[in-house]
Amino acid sequence: MFERDKITDENIKRILESFNFEGSFVGLAPHGCGHINDTFLMSFSGADGGDIKYILQRINGGIFKNIPALMRNFELVTAYLAEKSLKAGGNPMRDVLTLIFTRSGQSYLETNGEYFRAFVFIDRAISYQTVEKPEHFFEAGIAFGRFAALLDGFDASLLFEAIPNFHDTAKRYDNFLKALEADKHSRAKDVKAEIEFTKSRRGITNAVISLLNDNKIPKRVTHNDTKLNNVMIDDVTGKAVAVIDLDTVMPGSLLYDFGDSIRSGCNTAAEDEKDLSKVTFDLKLFAAYSKGYIKETKKLIRAEEKKLLAAAPVLMTFECGMRFLTDYLDGDNYFKIKYPSHNLDRARTQYKLVADMEKNADKMAEILDSAFAE
Repeated sequence: MFERDKITDENIKRILESFNFEGSFVGLAPHGCGHINDTFLMSFSGADGGDIKYILQRINGGIFKNIPALMRNFELVTAYLAEKSLKAGGNPMRDVLTLIFTRSGQSYLETNGEYFRAFVFIDRAISYQTVEKPEHFFEAGIAFGRFAALLDGFDASLLFEAIPNFHDTAKRYDNFLKALEADKHSRAKDVKAEIEFTKSRRGITNAVISLLNDNKIPKRVTHNDTKLNNVMIDDVTGKAVAVIDLDTVMPGSLLYDFGDSIRSGCNTAAEDEKDLSKVTFDLKLFAAYSKGYIKETKKLIRAEEKKLLAAAPVLMTFECGMRFLTDYLDGDNYFKIKYPSHNLDRARTQYKLVADMEKNADKMAEILDSAFAE
């Protein structure tokens, strides 16, 4: 088992020999705050003495069982978006994640039982972990809305389902029940309130998946991890540059993407905040994101999808909280944790948000109607 945030000298040597990097290697350091993969910033010195930077990621093979298929998704989607950028007069090297291929033409490297991939580093831009000002969240709405609109012509059936049933909330609920029944670490006795909260909302778990399965709403190319920190924001203009972290790009519903953005961005506190009095749902941020997202997607959203937009954040927040609680009951096998109750604290913040969203359902619907009317 590898150590997180560390790479062996042997693997570094193989990585440098295998990928088509430019310049002379200077060093690498951990980068970002991802829960699943390990990310590093690689520095090189160019022939002219300038700095060249790449992102290197060690893909979590425990989570992603079919890495060749996962990377094929990457190749298809980034190539499609790069072509769209070129046709629009953009800069694909900045508008889209640009894969660095190996010398043998592969989009990833397997070495010593580990999997690595590399991208061009997008400079003069930053990804924010939390919303520092509403304008950034509006830009995130623009970015993910544009992502959906650009890929509206892409055949979603070409994509591999990297994590089967990723947003099948009904199956997530079944997984919760299995973890609860097994109670491998005798934790259920300490989370009775969270268990009851979960069980009382079983009825909403089929809200989207049943419509997808019955072809009442379309399966689209969806990002499935639409957090603010997966949007690069230009340092100078404050405008969205590119959408990153495409591991979970799969067929799905745009309701998932919209709902998950609101879940992660409209929380007034950290995802693992222990003081739940600090955790509230920010309607102003909801309005900012909705305005940006709907501006880009208004023409493609169908009537049945529109009806569920206000409910989608509740569903995605509930699902996320349930996943954290399930992982806590199961022994913390999925999400990275920093202390024993980390996943439980995360679950509690999500459930506090769910309750707050439910209280504000009418206001959310009014805000969405206003955004569509613009």
